Amino acid sequence: MAMTSSRVFFLAALLLLLASPLLHVARCQSDAEVDVAEAAAEDGGELGIVGEDVQEFGDENFSPAPGINTVTVFPKNSAKLVPAGEETELLVGLKNDGDSDVSVIAIKASVHLPFDHRLLVQNLTTQGFNNASVPTSAQATFPYIFAVSKFLQAGNFDLVGTIIYEIDQQPYQNTFYNGTIEVVEAGAFLSIESVFLVTLGIALLVLLGLWIRGRIQQLSKKTKRAPKVEVGTGTTDASMDEWLQGTAYTQSQASKSKKKK
Repeated sequence: MAMTSSRVFFLAALLLLLASPLLHVARCQSDAEVDVAEAAAEDGGELGIVGEDVQEFGDENFSPAPGINTVTVFPKNSAKLVPAGEETELLVGLKNDGDSDVSVIAIKASVHLPFDHRLLVQNLTTQGFNNASVPTSAQATFPYIFAVSKFLQAGNFDLVGTIIYEIDQQPYQNTFYNGTIEVVEAGAFLSIESVFLVTLGIALLVLLGLWIRGRIQQLSKKTKRAPKVEVGTGTTDASMDEWLQGTAYTQSQASKSKKKK
């Protein structure tokens, strides 16, 4: 039973060791999201007002401007899960290390098959901004809300996001995200970290129950094996009777037995 208890503790320790890297990654991703959000709010970053009139750029591509850096965060969605037919938000952080102010015009994105970007799945909404200016040595965060088709089959796809801006009335663009997203069915929005933590918790509870059960069985077996002590038995050793034969003790015992008869 001691061997069983040690095995239970070994399995529990193994599960905790396996869980620690994943939990560390999840915490790092959350910390990164907080850092980006805080950094975007520094230096008086100005968030542009979403405009209804969006300039059409078609399929025209522009080169990125030097000194312009972008970063992307999926708020509270480190697994990058996108429910089909429902809105999903991401944040685009832009830092201006150039020599001139930047006027952000629009953000657009598209969904592609992961094995070949030439196969377009869906063009997403183009979101425009008015009066969205980022001065030199400043940074700002711009929200982008999109929704993939509700008829899109669940699975992994590649999302390509582009932010278009102007410097001295010259258009430029940066690809702020070019990576994988996971499209899930509406109503099935559940993070992988939550599933893992729930599974780990159930496994630990089961192992704890097995350990408690083993300890109870071990204690009950020890109780059953306790030696029984007999008191007041009337048995007499034959050798003792032979040694006492002919003495006053045997004579008194014989007289007692005759009186009883």
